Amino acid sequence: VQLQASGGGLVQAGGSLRLSCAASGTISSSNVMSWYRQAPGTQRELVAAISRDSSTKYADSLEGRFTISRDLRDNVKNTVYLQMNSLKPEDTAVYYCNYWHDGTTYWGQGTQVTVSS
Repeated sequence: VQLQASGGGLVQAGGSLRLSCAASGTISSSNVMSWYRQAPGTQRELVAAISRDSSTKYADSLEGRFTISRDLRDNVKNTVYLQMNSLKPEDTAVYYCNYWHDGTTYWGQGTQVTVSS
């Protein structure tokens, strides 16, 4: 499985960004795709996850500012998005896309999100 993430960048506090992650290769019918982030000097942490049936899970600290979704159209159904609103400087990190199925995990290359104050 290959993961291609995009959409990071520099934004002012209070702004929005949308990250995308496209999975390709041998995709299972029961995978979970997630976004993690890692700021300098910290451990990588889960931001949000979504299953194939669109059940979601979020980090408690997000306070409802982020939304994870999947594209359900057949030709792009292995694409997940992370809509990030009301961004704060503490959201600055490298964001990584993750694909999990049956104990096997794949990581994307990471995309930098920088929120200026």
